[in-house]
Amino acid sequence: MKRAESLQKTIDTGVIAVVRAETPEKAVKLADAIIEGGVTGLELTYSVPHADTVISELVEKYKGTKVVVGAGTVLDATSARLAIIAGAEFIVSPTFDVDVAFLCNLYQVPYVPGTYTPTEAQTALKYGCEVVKMFPGAMAGPSAIKDYKGPFPYLNVMPSGGVNVENMAAWFEAGAVVVGAGGGLTKPAQNDDFDGVTKNAEEYINEFKRIKSSTK
Repeated sequence: MKRAESLQKTIDTGVIAVVRAETPEKAVKLADAIIEGGVTGLELTYSVPHADTVISELVEKYKGTKVVVGAGTVLDATSARLAIIAGAEFIVSPTFDVDVAFLCNLYQVPYVPGTYTPTEAQTALKYGCEVVKMFPGAMAGPSAIKDYKGPFPYLNVMPSGGVNVENMAAWFEAGAVVVGAGGGLTKPAQNDDFDGVTKNAEEYINEFKRIKSSTK
């Protein structure tokens, strides 16, 4: 049940913001700015130094809210286990890894591996992945989801890379269940403009809400 609840909570955020930063302190600031803008899904990448400590801090800080904190750029089972112990509610990888899949199954934590081909998607399904990350999304394009849905109509897809406010509707129309937002959302943080990040987050979440209300 824990896994199903975490998965649904993650999907319900609509937008998962990918958090990358050079220091743990900046990662927390960036996460705060994103959440202030209304985006409640966070993928804290393992490119952040001491990522598991940052995950733990954010999980504690936003306990009891709608905020969902997961770990991204998870390349091995050891990193996945550290993230899960720190409180990560989902694990994201750029590719599929069997050991990470097994570990996430053991701990009942959703595993969202990067896939690009039908073969990779089928492999992920075989190992119990309920959602796959279409990566890089910019190369695949929204039409790729429709092609995925032919042989795998029950596959849940999260595009990541190349998703922005302008094309978000196309991704959801193609069948995405949730989208990953990286540089397009967080770019102002490169110049320590966290207000700019908050403004971008507001635009992303408002567009998501508009899309959802128009499809009801």
